[in-house]
Amino acid sequence: MVTEPHGIADLAPEETLWIDGGWTVDRQPLPVLDKYHGEEIGAVLKATPDDVDRAVGAAARGGRRMARLPAHQRAAVLQRAAETLEMRAELFAWTICREAGKPIALARVEVDRAVDTLRQAASEVSRPDGEVAATDAVRGGERYFGLWRRRPVGVVAAITPFNFPLNLVMHKVAPALAAGNAVVLKPSELTPLSAVLLCQTLLEAGLPAEAIQLLHGCGETVGGGLVAHPGVDLITFTGSAAVGRQISREAGLRRCALELGNNSPAIICQDADLEFAAARCGFGGFAFAGQMCISVQRVYIERPVYDRFRDCLVAAAAATVAGDPADEQVVTGPMITVRQADRIASWIDEACQAGAAAVSGRRREGSVHWPTVLEHVPADVRVVREEAFGPVVVIEPVADFTEAVARADDTAFGLQAGIFTRDLDRALDACDGLQFGGVVINDIPTVRLDHLPYGGTRGSGLGREGLRHAIEEMTEVQTILVRRRGGGTE
Repeated sequence: MVTEPHGIADLAPEETLWIDGGWTVDRQPLPVLDKYHGEEIGAVLKATPDDVDRAVGAAARGGRRMARLPAHQRAAVLQRAAETLEMRAELFAWTICREAGKPIALARVEVDRAVDTLRQAASEVSRPDGEVAATDAVRGGERYFGLWRRRPVGVVAAITPFNFPLNLVMHKVAPALAAGNAVVLKPSELTPLSAVLLCQTLLEAGLPAEAIQLLHGCGETVGGGLVAHPGVDLITFTGSAAVGRQISREAGLRRCALELGNNSPAIICQDADLEFAAARCGFGGFAFAGQMCISVQRVYIERPVYDRFRDCLVAAAAATVAGDPADEQVVTGPMITVRQADRIASWIDEACQAGAAAVSGRRREGSVHWPTVLEHVPADVRVVREEAFGPVVVIEPVADFTEAVARADDTAFGLQAGIFTRDLDRALDACDGLQFGGVVINDIPTVRLDHLPYGGTRGSGLGREGLRHAIEEMTEVQTILVRRRGGGTE
């Protein structure tokens, strides 16, 4: 494998579309761009509707093979893949940096997390997946021996976004394989190179060739084809709420796991460590240009400490280095496209025209939008009500803790929230009052530990990720009853 000085893999387009145990050629190329410089850094081949059908058929065969593959062999494949990924960490990190525009320091963190995710998946293979039932707990059950176990669903369609092109892929592929399923993977067409490298790594680690299929292309052709295909048993998707709702409507009786985003709130109580809280909210709002579904977006501060917190956050925004993601000091790199930078700039303009004030930021150069802090923002503008997915944080004073919780919870989303306080009772009260899948105490909602359950309520989706919990989503419970020939009573 030839690499450039910064470790980008020189992938031949003819080795990017993996279907039915082989690389598919003679397809239209899809260029992949460096998100900061705009230059082409590679290409993958676009899948056709026939390719989607062929991939699902091959995955059905692969799923039957995976279901029979002994657990220790599945674990060994995942462990070998983790070791190879760790060995190639710089290659993966620089690929993420250039195809996603993710600052290189953050890209390295993503690779480390992906290694851990693979290892956790390998360890989950040996976890007991059922239990013996007390059949004699009900009348008529005395003559039976009973147990239940989890069985793989079969074919998992994994549709993944651009912002974590390795670790969010891993959160779908690793548990699916650990559970004994086959996967048809459709990565974002904006960031497909990391997925190609991962597919190669899994195959080198000994994964059966039909256990993974890799398709590239736009959401309508490939993603839509997978959602509509009757041979897909489970659809796992991370992306926009609008697309998630469409998938849910079209899936019918098939299972879905949907992670659909947030407009993450943080609460700053007057007893909090304000400098720490501001530094963390700055990182959570501006890292990777705010392109994370749990980026800090709305911050509610008790009024007595509002001015001090605002000054600390403005200082944090000013100190955040923006620009070329290849620079080791950069935290805010480019947005994924110039169009998305245009969008977030228009949302900020809309808020300011409605009466908001920008106390930092509003600088823009191409696809790079500098960190922006807004105050006095009307509650009905998009930067408050919707998911911004950009480097903007809205701050508002509140009269007291009760108002802070009410304002934080006034949203259609419910993925994660954060609260900063030294009062444990108050923190637990906030957990009770916040209808979110996760609440982080004394840190930002951007914190995620990959082995723990992760998912939202309300408009933030269905189901949970995190290895053990994802495996539960990707398996079916099978009950087994054995009638004993002797013993017991009728």
